[in-house]
Amino acid sequence: MKTYSKTRLKAFTLTELLVVLVIIGILMLIALPNLMPLISRTHSLEAQQALIAVQKLQKSYHQMHVKYTDDLLELGFEQEKTIEEGGKAKYIIEITEVSPLGFVAKAKAVVDFDQDGQFNEWEITNEGVLRELVKD
Repeated sequence: MKTYSKTRLKAFTLTELLVVLVIIGILMLIALPNLMPLISRTHSLEAQQALIAVQKLQKSYHQMHVKYTDDLLELGFEQEKTIEEGGKAKYIIEITEVSPLGFVAKAKAVVDFDQDGQFNEWEITNEGVLRELVKD
């Protein structure tokens, strides 16, 4: 014959757990608008680093060929697949202007980070001047 102990285990009730989850949810809703600019700035680092890499590759290419190119593959820069294509990249990198004296490369976001209808955009020149064209 089985005997059952009448001692109760100390534990949280379902109601207590739900109250804690609701409080955490409310705190997240309060904190999220303050975190969006930080998240957007973090994503823009991807664009800045890619453009700096393109500028360095163009500089090396120019020293070897005495001209700039508009072909990223010719530079040795292989773009990662974007989020839309099933990859991880949040920016499309392209060389928009090429002349014997210089070039301009741009990074355009494929994701609207803060859902305001504007897509982040950066550019870099052959001198290494990096600037944000469209702020997201």
